[in-house]
Amino acid sequence: MTELAARRFDGRTAIITGAGSGIGRAAARILAAEGATVVASDIAADRLQELAVELGAFDVRTVAGDVTREQTVRELIDAAAGRVDILANIAGIMDGVLPADEVDDATWQRVFDINVTAVLRTTRAVVPLMRERGAGAIVNIASEASFRGSVGGAAYTASKHAVAGLTKSTAFMYGPQGIRTNAVAPGAVVTGLDVSWRSEYGAARTGPVLQATMSAPTSAEQIAGTVAWLASDEAANINGVILASDGGWSAV
Repeated sequence: MTELAARRFDGRTAIITGAGSGIGRAAARILAAEGATVVASDIAADRLQELAVELGAFDVRTVAGDVTREQTVRELIDAAAGRVDILANIAGIMDGVLPADEVDDATWQRVFDINVTAVLRTTRAVVPLMRERGAGAIVNIASEASFRGSVGGAAYTASKHAVAGLTKSTAFMYGPQGIRTNAVAPGAVVTGLDVSWRSEYGAARTGPVLQATMSAPTSAEQIAGTVAWLASDEAANINGVILASDGGWSAV
């Protein structure tokens, strides 16, 4: 790590959702080590406690709760003590690759609540603080499913297309006020995310396509590195971009 990179986030406060595992945990490590005050959120309190112990040498504040609830979002803002420079919306779930005629209302709603509505609510909460300061960086997690229909089921695919649209809308609306909004679109990543198939038909349709086209899985740390770069001043001219980090999968 260069000396410049080591000081990228000095004096800044970052909210990271889904920080208990995978990409979120890796992002918390990077931002904290590079100087940020990190407000880490996850629904699993035990994972947050482990993170707090691991990063005990840094300023890490934990908020355990369901990020789809307004109460949890308010607690995140309170923990940030009135200043948010970076928001990384990393919490997300998949849908068992259920096609449209098999997806149930509960699955559809839960996927959208976590993957889309929570992103809106955290964004809605931090934008006024960023507008007041005239600066801020929001980084969302999109997906290879933001580009194509063969990666997940109906709910996951629709939700990740929605994340891409919300990212671009936020970038357009607030870019002139110094707020950059981008998204990382990972391909296969080695995380704790449940990627099981709950539909025989969904598996039969997507399985061969994924096997033929999908790039090798990458690490959560590599995706977190991209998140950190987009949140940093090194990406000062990047706004409204859905950046594929998929080993070339989107080029197929």
